[in-house]
Amino acid sequence: MDAHDTDLKRELDATLHTRRELGEEYEAALVESFLEKVDQRIDGAVERRVRRQLAERQMTEVRDSRTPRATDSWGERFGFGIVSLVLAVPLSAIGGGVAHLPGLLVAWGGIVGVNVVQAARGNPGLFSFGRRARRDEDRWAD
Repeated sequence: MDAHDTDLKRELDATLHTRRELGEEYEAALVESFLEKVDQRIDGAVERRVRRQLAERQMTEVRDSRTPRATDSWGERFGFGIVSLVLAVPLSAIGGGVAHLPGLLVAWGGIVGVNVVQAARGNPGLFSFGRRARRDEDRWAD
């Protein structure tokens, strides 16, 4: 029995005690008063439940809005690819000119690394293997 049930039981006991003291002529008013209190409790519980469900729905919508959509991210991916290729030319020249082949490899390793991170950010399941990838597929199938 939780606190709300205990309070409600006390209210009922008080209403019954008052009815015994005042007599039957006040019975309808006492019952109506008690039922109003029950209605308030029910309304409060329903309101809390609705607020909780709305908050959960809003959290779900916020989480879903963070996932990339193909229409939203195409321009971003295209622009990032262009910028990456444009910057690859001077980085390759600097790396190759200063440290020859090892410098060139480091420059291109950085370019590839940045592009892999960008691709993974845009497609969360791209590099997932095994159970996690299947779980994501199941989630999107629902």
